[in-house]
Amino acid sequence: MRCPYCSNDETQVKDSRPSEDGSSIRRRRFCPACGNRFTTFERVQLRELTVTKSDGRRVPFDRDKLGKSIRIACRKRPIDEDRIERLLNGIQRRLEMESETEISSRRIGEMVMETLKGVDQVAYVRFASVYQNFSEAKDFQAFLGGLDTP
Repeated sequence: MRCPYCSNDETQVKDSRPSEDGSSIRRRRFCPACGNRFTTFERVQLRELTVTKSDGRRVPFDRDKLGKSIRIACRKRPIDEDRIERLLNGIQRRLEMESETEISSRRIGEMVMETLKGVDQVAYVRFASVYQNFSEAKDFQAFLGGLDTP
């Protein structure tokens, strides 16, 4: 594994442990060249997925891109990194279990919204505002009007 700090090809695994849900292995690594530590995750990939964008383009599924969007929505919310990893694992597993290898970006967005709605309503609204391309305050008002409040 290449060091993300200095690009040294020789790094050492210091600690390995399974994730809470058992779907990945978390590895703490150390780079002897620069002395930095970093974490990697090893996961099973059932099959290659292709995402069909709204403009018709087809691109490979990028778990890191999906994770970045979810992390942005969850920023400064009481959701720890392990919980975000479990959300990502669950969404990816559901996508891989579907009968089609081509999945629309709309379907992925709906899955994320459905998942975030049950976790944190602020993160849910943040994700929805980007996913549904809110451009004015009235877009937020209309969306919030449809939310079930406890």
